[in-house]
Amino acid sequence: MPKPLILHPDRLLPTTQSTRDIARRLYKHVKHLPIISPHGHTDPSWFAHNEAFVDATELLVKPDHYVFRMLYSQGIPLSALGLGSAKNPERQSDNREVWRLLAQNYYLFRGTPSRMWLDTVFHEVFGFEVALDETTADHYFDRIGEQLSQSDYLPRALFERFNIELLATTESPLDDLKYHRQILDSDWNGKVITAFRPDPLVDPEFEGFSQNVAELAEITGIPTNTWTGYLAALRERREFFKSMGATSTDHGHPTANTQDLNVEQCTDLFNKVMSGRCSASEAETFRAQMLTEMAAMSVEDGMVMQIHPGSFRNHNSQLFAEFGRDCGADIPTKTEYVKALKPLLDRFGNDSRFSLIVFTLDETSYSRELAPLAGHYPALKLGPSWWFHDSPEGMRRFRQQVTETAGFYNTVGFNDDTRAFLSIPARHDVARRMDCAFLAEWVADHRLQEDEAMELAEDLSYKLVQRAYKL
Repeated sequence: MPKPLILHPDRLLPTTQSTRDIARRLYKHVKHLPIISPHGHTDPSWFAHNEAFVDATELLVKPDHYVFRMLYSQGIPLSALGLGSAKNPERQSDNREVWRLLAQNYYLFRGTPSRMWLDTVFHEVFGFEVALDETTADHYFDRIGEQLSQSDYLPRALFERFNIELLATTESPLDDLKYHRQILDSDWNGKVITAFRPDPLVDPEFEGFSQNVAELAEITGIPTNTWTGYLAALRERREFFKSMGATSTDHGHPTANTQDLNVEQCTDLFNKVMSGRCSASEAETFRAQMLTEMAAMSVEDGMVMQIHPGSFRNHNSQLFAEFGRDCGADIPTKTEYVKALKPLLDRFGNDSRFSLIVFTLDETSYSRELAPLAGHYPALKLGPSWWFHDSPEGMRRFRQQVTETAGFYNTVGFNDDTRAFLSIPARHDVARRMDCAFLAEWVADHRLQEDEAMELAEDLSYKLVQRAYKL
């Protein structure tokens, strides 16, 4: 007998009845607000082509590294999940068998946010009332496949059903943004914008760096063999991205280090980097200088700058060699911010034209470093709990550690940062429930009036992200 799939209406709300009642009122106020997703990694071609998703595996397993990293941790090869490798990028897989493999091992996700997101998708999007396990795997696969073939499950229809007001994707400066152009030229009113992610062009240790810089020259028509030409070409691409709707840049550097070198030092460093003979420390210095250069460009063009440091990317060398980037092998690292950001903040931290949003995977830095920085510098705001901490307890820890020093209004609301399109409303719902639970505790403690908490709940769910990303 299959187990029922039940989403309790009070999930994540406080257990004390009086506090739960407050949280219910707050959540009711924000539950149906539009979703703004200002930073993520969904595929813009979905919305450009508006073609039916293939099946449950292609939609819910293969794009989601949260899913396959857990399965891999239990000894299930990525090849068994149908992921393509460097040698076989178009690997053919039996997607029904992949889905059965997920179903057989779905118990592994107990206690994880992935379980909560997926169950919400199953129940709210596809209408399942029985839980996923090996006995219901085929029922799930067939029903999801049948529904995905219907017009109201096409990407644009789901976008509208999810009440998404705006969704941002993330692209390399080398991307021609053809799918965003197709969306803009279509008769669809959904708003899908891009974000400028220059890592392949500012990180000397990024694979193919020299070739990437050469390609930048080809695209822009600006020679990139000099420091000034290289910067000019990056400015040109930023302007192109801005013309296509981008309001933000995003930087996935391993650390938060910044530098403020003079032109002569920058020129010498650039020449060494382009020669391919720079050391690891020189590569780090170059990345650090480029954060400051990107900040200077943000002052010029008004785009909001996001820094996502603190991930040791592609930690599993064997997987990286076989499958490439983004295979679930990125690991959080200890990250320092006070000294690291000082060169950049010395130049731009007090400039009203500059907006910097800082994220972290090192939660120990919240109360010690990031909250005090955000509580002082006008240009700096705190991004929400991110990636490994995009979870109910991660969200609770974030509010507990930063609010008393930085307040609520030096944070920027929530962003889902996901490749898994159907999880977007589920992720935003978790964030809204957790914020309402946190605010309800403060109302019950008489630290806030309930009318203030109502305003805050709306701000945290909708208004702060709109303001922070200039949307």
